[in-house]
Amino acid sequence: MAITGRTRLFCVLGDPIVQAQAPALLNPLLDRLGVDAVLVPVHAPADRLDAIVAGLKPIANLDGMLVTIPHKLPMCAHADELSDTAALLGSTNALRREPDGHWYADNFDGAGFVDGLAAEGHQWTGRVVALAGAGGAGLAMAAALMAAGAGRIDVADPDTQRLTAFLTRLEPRWPGRVLAACGPPAPDTAIAVNATPLGLRPADPLPFEPARLPSATLVADIIMRPAETRLLRAATALGLPTHPGIHMLRHQLPLYQEFFRLPATPAD
Repeated sequence: MAITGRTRLFCVLGDPIVQAQAPALLNPLLDRLGVDAVLVPVHAPADRLDAIVAGLKPIANLDGMLVTIPHKLPMCAHADELSDTAALLGSTNALRREPDGHWYADNFDGAGFVDGLAAEGHQWTGRVVALAGAGGAGLAMAAALMAAGAGRIDVADPDTQRLTAFLTRLEPRWPGRVLAACGPPAPDTAIAVNATPLGLRPADPLPFEPARLPSATLVADIIMRPAETRLLRAATALGLPTHPGIHMLRHQLPLYQEFFRLPATPAD
């Protein structure tokens, strides 16, 4: 679809942004639906996020913003209203402009991750999940997994303040079932998830050692580019099943479609 003076805008904010896969998935969807709109990447360095968002909001044909690493927590402060999920998490990955001009925020990371696991036939009900990363994405996935019936989540993060905030936020909803990881992975760990930015760059260290996981543990990564991260390669070499990050985004597409009030089917 050609971009014209009537084209509506969406943007995705991140730092870095080169790894973002949302434009490659959402723009073809907009085209298939016959929606005159485009999603563009915006590199928003963390120290300039407030200024960038303040500059974007007055753009009259900007209808929505998607949010990726590392802005999911601070972007809540730029919303006028939070969904129940975003309020629980203190994190958002999607904001839309309402007809009266105010900005409404929600978070679909967790739902997309769980739907992606289900679509690939993976099981989490009643099981233990080891989670690396207590940031916005980790919060969303932990809450969605617990709401969908996971038995327990063991969370690791070197930032003790962030880890404490994570546990404090989820403990009232799932007392005694979201815990700080202590020592090696539990012997009944069924899924190990990287919810950190580690893996975006070739020189990044592994977020955890897959060799320490029980046999048959599913290793999942939220990194989408590269599609096969160093963590996933290491897990595959050990014979562990893997789950790449693209599934989480693909299964958010219908959620974004509804959230941004896009048509369900192409226009005639």
